[in-house]
Amino acid sequence: MTGNGSDPLLKEWKVEEIAPFTGWDFCRLSGRLIHDTPPWSYEKMARELLSSASSALDLGTGGGERLLEFKDVLPARTTATEGYRRNFVLAKNRLRPFGIEVVECNDSLEQELPFKDEKFDLVINRHTAFNASEVERILTPGGVFLTQQVDGSNLADLSTAFGDAQPWPFITLEFFLEKIRATDLVVEMAEEWTGRTIFKDVGAIVYYLKAVPWTVPQSFSVEKHEVHLRKLQRRLEQDGELSFQQKLLMVKTGKAE
Repeated sequence: MTGNGSDPLLKEWKVEEIAPFTGWDFCRLSGRLIHDTPPWSYEKMARELLSSASSALDLGTGGGERLLEFKDVLPARTTATEGYRRNFVLAKNRLRPFGIEVVECNDSLEQELPFKDEKFDLVINRHTAFNASEVERILTPGGVFLTQQVDGSNLADLSTAFGDAQPWPFITLEFFLEKIRATDLVVEMAEEWTGRTIFKDVGAIVYYLKAVPWTVPQSFSVEKHEVHLRKLQRRLEQDGELSFQQKLLMVKTGKAE
C-alpha cells in the first residue's frame, strides 16, 4: 500500500522517522512509551553499590545520560566505555566536566577490555554485551559486577508484527550464567522477568524502531512497512494501546577476596 501524501497519520509517522535520536535518550516518547516495572531496581542497586565503591566502570555508557543520574554518588575514580562512535563523542563531552574518563571500546561477548588487572572494585552494565572473563580480570578481589540485560525474546511480538524476528534469541539468563560460571565469579543474584511495553501511538513505535533497529532487522522504514503500521493503527483504535512482551534479566556477581 502506498499512502496518500496528505494523510495526517502518514505525515506524523514520517516526522517520527526522521526525528533525531542521541545517546540512549527516549525523552521524546515520555508518556507515549510505558514499561512495566521489574521486581528489582537496577538504578537503586547501582546507586547503593556506587555509594560505597572507590573505583567504578560503566560498560557501554551510551551517551552517558544514565551514568549522570548517579553523579552525586560516583566514586572519584569513575570510568566509562562506549563503542558507538557518535555516542562516545557525546558521552565524552557530557562526562568530562565530572572528571569521568570515557574510553572508546566496542561491546561484545569476546571484547578484551583496555584496563589493567584488578583496576575496579565495581563494574556496572545496563543492556550492553560483556565478556565475563574480562570483567573478572579487571575486578579487584571482593569486587562486584552488576548487569541488567535484555532477553533475546524481548519485544519478539513487535518484531512479528512487522513480519520479522529478533536476531539474538539465544540471549537468555542461562546463556549469561554459563559465561559467568566459566569464571571464578560467584553469582549472588540471577533473576528474569516478563512484563509489558506499551506504546500509546503508532508514531512512538516508528521512533522506537528507528532508534532500536534490531527489533526489525530488515531495515525498517515508514514507506516499506506502511501496511504493518496501518494494521497496528487499527489495533490501537480497537484496544486503546499497543502492548508487547518485555523481558529483562538481572545478574549480580562477586569476586572472591
